[in-house]
Amino acid sequence: MENKETNGGGGMPNQPSQPNRNTNGKNRGRFLYWIYAILAVGLIAAQFWGRDSSVTKTEIDENKLKELLRNEEIQRIDLINREDAEIYLNQKGLANYFPNVKTDAEGTTSTPSYVYTIPNVDIFYAMVKEVQDNAHKKVVKNETVDAETGESAVVEEVQQEEYEGVPIKIITRRSWLTDILGWIVPLLLLVVFWIVIMRVMGRGMGGGGGAGSVFNIGKSRAQLYDKNSSSVNVTFKDVAGLEEAKVEIMEVVDFLKNPEKYTKLGGKIPKGVLLVGPPGTGKTLLAKSVAGEANVPFFSLSGSDFVEMFVGVGASRVRDLFNNAKQKAPCIIFIDEIDAIGRARGKSAITGGNDERESTLNQLLTEMDGFGTNSGVIVLAATNRADILDKALLRAGRFDRQIYVELPDIVGRKEIFEVHMRGLKLGNDVDKDFLAKQTPGFSGADIANVCNEAALMAARKGKDEIDKQDFLDAVDRIIGGLEKKNKIITPEEKKVIAFHEAGHATTSWLLQYAHPLVKVTIVPRGNSLGAAWYLPEERQITTKEQMYHEMIATLGGRAAEQVVFGQISTGALSDLEKVTKQAFAMVTYYGLDDEIGNRSYYDSTGQQDYSLTKPYSEKTAETIDQQVSKLIEKAYQEAIAILTDHREGLSQLATKLIEEEVIFGEDLEHIFGKRPWGNSEDEKLKDAALKAAENKAAEATENETENA
Repeated sequence: MENKETNGGGGMPNQPSQPNRNTNGKNRGRFLYWIYAILAVGLIAAQFWGRDSSVTKTEIDENKLKELLRNEEIQRIDLINREDAEIYLNQKGLANYFPNVKTDAEGTTSTPSYVYTIPNVDIFYAMVKEVQDNAHKKVVKNETVDAETGESAVVEEVQQEEYEGVPIKIITRRSWLTDILGWIVPLLLLVVFWIVIMRVMGRGMGGGGGAGSVFNIGKSRAQLYDKNSSSVNVTFKDVAGLEEAKVEIMEVVDFLKNPEKYTKLGGKIPKGVLLVGPPGTGKTLLAKSVAGEANVPFFSLSGSDFVEMFVGVGASRVRDLFNNAKQKAPCIIFIDEIDAIGRARGKSAITGGNDERESTLNQLLTEMDGFGTNSGVIVLAATNRADILDKALLRAGRFDRQIYVELPDIVGRKEIFEVHMRGLKLGNDVDKDFLAKQTPGFSGADIANVCNEAALMAARKGKDEIDKQDFLDAVDRIIGGLEKKNKIITPEEKKVIAFHEAGHATTSWLLQYAHPLVKVTIVPRGNSLGAAWYLPEERQITTKEQMYHEMIATLGGRAAEQVVFGQISTGALSDLEKVTKQAFAMVTYYGLDDEIGNRSYYDSTGQQDYSLTKPYSEKTAETIDQQVSKLIEKAYQEAIAILTDHREGLSQLATKLIEEEVIFGEDLEHIFGKRPWGNSEDEKLKDAALKAAENKAAEATENETENA
């Protein structure tokens, strides 16, 4: 199956742009810019309104002002708004400083000649008075005679002359335009800000109602792919590894193309189809193929498109979506990640019953199967979490079919590799069967990533084609992370890591149901100091013995450290975490413990996640802990016994690993011999090839019959 989750519903091409709408938007933008420009010019003009541009005002300092006062060159001083002092010169001052300025009949001007910024009115008054007083003081000499001695003396006395001081007048000056703009401009700025916010919100909302308007917030945001549209070029041929899911989906498409075939027998078209599966398995890709094959209008959107910060928007968009769909029936509505609005109601005690998401879900339930009818409208949805969806949404009459899109098996992975290798330049040594074996548990998205990484690695090395090693390096890169060859590891640590990984490899090779080794390395990758790759057998059911063998192999690394060095390290952290979870599942979920018995405390509904209590008593919890510990300890002791019996082979394998840093399954076969148990994966590939050949022969025979 092709890469699904990484592309998602958003991977579909956008609809063609609408020139008229864009042109109108540009015109509105230019109009707003003109408004901004006019406001700016008005503010600037207000600053100079009512001023005489022919008058030159010079800013002076305190020393210059004192000089003018001492020389009696000032006619009057006006204190404007108790901030600025406008100084008007008399005839003497104008003659000294502005001889060319025209004066009035009294020999003065109507505009000030100088401006002085006053720090404080009281200080300014005191300074002016002090300067004028000093300017009008005179020294008078008086001759006095001493009565006793008869001697005369001259005494100097400072006398203050009377004078008419420079008049100072306080003036409060206001501009009517400034006052008006003082409350108009903030109001205009609020209006402009509101318009800009509405435009941004409208542009972000988009949708069928048109972008750029907040009044279209309740319109559906679904993308429409019409039956004549060529923007979706994905068909069922591009979907690999999902044969069972394709059969059910193709039946829905066939119903839309040939409804008479089913209605003549009384059949009704399904109202809803729910695609369920892990991430990357191809649910969205399957929906894309439906859009490319159905030849009917196809509405595509995500569950999060219904979510908005305003109350009632989600329900309004649901109504608008179904109204548009009814007008174009028969048609298909695809909702990706429907769990964004379809979560079970009443699970959260925080949001309450009137939550916006629940209102949206209620409207969706009504539209899918309410009092009205939606004949000809099929709802196709996809989710990774069907267990959290509301039960009313999953019932028959709304989603009549649930199609589980599971991870591909070895046959499916081979088909997916074939799809993604179509545009690649491959070397002669690339084997799709081998790559399918090397990628157990990979989804379609993972396989697409492997093909892309292999191409990038080959290009990085300057190759003309992609060979087998490039694909293997890509798999290693995706699983284990990037190699860290420059990481400093001491020889002692390297030896411990080598025996640890050799312990895993040895136990897994010697146990029947453990996964056989593919490759092991002591080159650090990602967060691990060593890594091992295994080839797990794909089972539909697992026995107790199979799970027990896997636990022994997992503990083989720590057991090897104990056998060889007599002490253990912290390197088995991930192994211990894995084996603890596996043992706990065996005891509490699968009923594989004799002491607990045939009981399972697994909750498939997910209700235990919200509960603060366990479904068993404290005494049972103690028993579970004891049985888990016994199971793990028993597996650990058996791993020690196996490695003790094969100590020589373990040492050979670790030595080879220290020397070469990477070993393969062939090296284990050379040391321990060939495993006596067969490989079921090869048998599956042979059966698949045989079945493909039979299908091809049947198609050829059918074509010959039609031609005849």
